[in-house]
Amino acid sequence: MNELKYELLAEITGRMQADLLKSFLEANGVDVEMFQESVGQTIYPVNVDMLGHVQVFVPREKMELARQLFEEFNEE
Repeated sequence: MNELKYELLAEITGRMQADLLKSFLEANGVDVEMFQESVGQTIYPVNVDMLGHVQVFVPREKMELARQLFEEFNEE
């Protein structure tokens, strides 16, 4: 069985905040993959239950750097 290459860094409420985090991580050399339930991506944001949550995944080998950057992102 293949080992997973990406690991969950965080679950963010709202696509806009997740996009900001993605841009910040990518600007610092960390690739990002995001997953969100499709109904939460409509032009009218939905934040009911898990629909407005975005899962942010990063490569396993960059997880330590991503965690540090995530902490820095949250301080601002």
